[in-house]
Amino acid sequence: MTSLELVRERLASFAERGAADVSPLYAHLAARAATDDAVAGLLTAAPERFARPTLLLAAAHRLAQAEPVHPLSRYYPTLGGTHGPDEGTWPLFRDFVLERADRMRELISTRSTQGNEVGRAALLYPALARVKGLVGLVEVGCSAGLLLGIDRYSYRYQTEQAGQVAVGPAKATVGVHCVLEQAPGATMPKLPKSVKVGARVGLDRAPADLEDEETYAWLEACVWADQPERLRLLGVAAAAQRKAKPEFVTGDAVADLAKAVALVPDDQQLVVLTSMVLPYVPVADFVEALRTLGRPLTWVSLEAYGTGLAHLLPGRAELEDGHVVGLVRVEDGEVRSAEALALTAPRGQRLTWLA
Repeated sequence: MTSLELVRERLASFAERGAADVSPLYAHLAARAATDDAVAGLLTAAPERFARPTLLLAAAHRLAQAEPVHPLSRYYPTLGGTHGPDEGTWPLFRDFVLERADRMRELISTRSTQGNEVGRAALLYPALARVKGLVGLVEVGCSAGLLLGIDRYSYRYQTEQAGQVAVGPAKATVGVHCVLEQAPGATMPKLPKSVKVGARVGLDRAPADLEDEETYAWLEACVWADQPERLRLLGVAAAAQRKAKPEFVTGDAVADLAKAVALVPDDQQLVVLTSMVLPYVPVADFVEALRTLGRPLTWVSLEAYGTGLAHLLPGRAELEDGHVVGLVRVEDGEVRSAEALALTAPRGQRLTWLA
């Protein structure tokens, strides 16, 4: 169980910083839930590390999926709604979740947020392109592992200097758009037409089976309800992956990392990928696990600075409020280099390349 005080703090923070600029609906709901003990109290059913505002909102989204004619769906574009937040949104939401409190608590206590944010592939592609040769990719905290298809997606980067830059397979079924800016003094990152990935391995405590209807419905519910384009990307990427499945290892991000890495042949360049995973994994333990794998590797990350690169690159005040694409090289059991490559929007919309 999680304390009500902590839940309320997280809801308020999410409303002010996590959702304010990208999801009017979720910012509206989280802000009101933060001051409503009955609604906020539903989230206390989750273990502390999983008791995030997105879990409460995903549980509500899942129940709304099951009742698509409920008036609440008018505010959920993923369910065909067209209304923006207004004076009726919160009362409808509050009554909906409290009338289904037992089902909400069941979902909250047994599930965790599984983002499968396909748009993040556009943020990670320029970092992965820095690794030369055939890559063996291990995604930690992979959920359904959709980022393991990063080389199979096409990308359109909108830049000021070069206009629109297109990379990736020309006939890819999954296409991602991203604004690419340069910080003062930065040069345009190299964006090769392709990257080569051999082994694809996902490590997760509960890998998501895309063939299971209930599992897939939960993945859809984890998409924010006012962002139907993200839902479309999820569907297209899931369909593509069903035709070419990666390998999955069920296990802990630290204790079972070596087991996942062992599936990558020695003649491939090992890349360990994390994307918004470290809030759930102690970063010091994770870095130690990387160091003790016994082979050279590159860790490509998309994490909040405070939960990721701050451990290896402390004192970077300009990164403290952002999500950062990082690149760390480990060899002979030592961290040889650590770089902050870019500041990003967390779901793939925008990338600011750093000097």
